[in-house]
Amino acid sequence: MHTTMGKAGGKSSASASARDGTAPAEAAPAGDRAPLKLEQFLPYQLNVLASLTSLALSQIYARRYRIGVPEWRVLVTLGQFGVMTGKAIGEHTHMHKTKVSRAVAFMEKRKLLVRRVNRADMRETFLSLTPAGRAMYEEVAPHALDFVRRLTEILPAEDREAFYRALRQLTERSAQLVAEVSEPDHD
Repeated sequence: MHTTMGKAGGKSSASASARDGTAPAEAAPAGDRAPLKLEQFLPYQLNVLASLTSLALSQIYARRYRIGVPEWRVLVTLGQFGVMTGKAIGEHTHMHKTKVSRAVAFMEKRKLLVRRVNRADMRETFLSLTPAGRAMYEEVAPHALDFVRRLTEILPAEDREAFYRALRQLTERSAQLVAEVSEPDHD
């Protein structure tokens, strides 16, 4: 970084600028001239959309069913597939194994799911919903589907189709990019 000497004997122009309120010559571009704007950066936009959507939906099931996002994901995944391991739930929901484990323990305590040991591998357990868990899933599902309807009703049908197609394509491409970054260098 190049600094110029100011009148104060050895002080940089940045220090002088700070005193007189002017921006230093090395200052980053401001506002419209910035090469990367967070609010226009697709990964950030997707994150904001996911966060707001998840927050709005979670308020529905947190209030009605006293469960959080991880429990909701476990509930819906087991409702969809019936029986799964915790590891398979983590892979399907993209949740860390710790979150899955805590959600499973919470749901087991509330008698929403049961564990059965895999006799072929005693370290692994199969998870499934109890009748109370299944009833909760059956009650939650219409509320979740109604939420999606309300969320997307602002889009014309053809835009909705294009959005879901683009979402699938971006998800597939993101998975490819993760795999590329995860590959060890073979140089």
